[in-house]
Amino acid sequence: MFLHSGSSKLNNYSIYPNWCLTLYHVPLTITIPIIEESINSTKCSIIKDSNEKAAFIKNVFISIRNLNMSNLSDITSLDNIINEFTNKVKSTWKKNSKIINIIRHFKSWWNKDCNRNLVNYRSSKNLED
Repeated sequence: MFLHSGSSKLNNYSIYPNWCLTLYHVPLTITIPIIEESINSTKCSIIKDSNEKAAFIKNVFISIRNLNMSNLSDITSLDNIINEFTNKVKSTWKKNSKIINIIRHFKSWWNKDCNRNLVNYRSSKNLED
């Protein structure tokens, strides 16, 4: 077993010599502390039934309508039109979406008050918070 010198986090181990197996191997258990950690990630989103959603859908329809598909003679021209459409949808998405944080408590009922109360609790560790 190899432990980092001076590492107190992994020094909680037990060796069981009375449980000797073949070839002088003995069972070993290690208690590894696991700290609860909140890992936040983000994503872009458009709120359901919002003005941004309506604008996004309208701009996608306009982009489809404005695609020039009169010269689809080969795979390259099809790829170009698909790439043009993809870029327009991406730019429309960036324009109308907003970045939101995804956390463990990401539920439809979770709001800014919940975030504030959670921050208060994490800083005080008081159950009343």
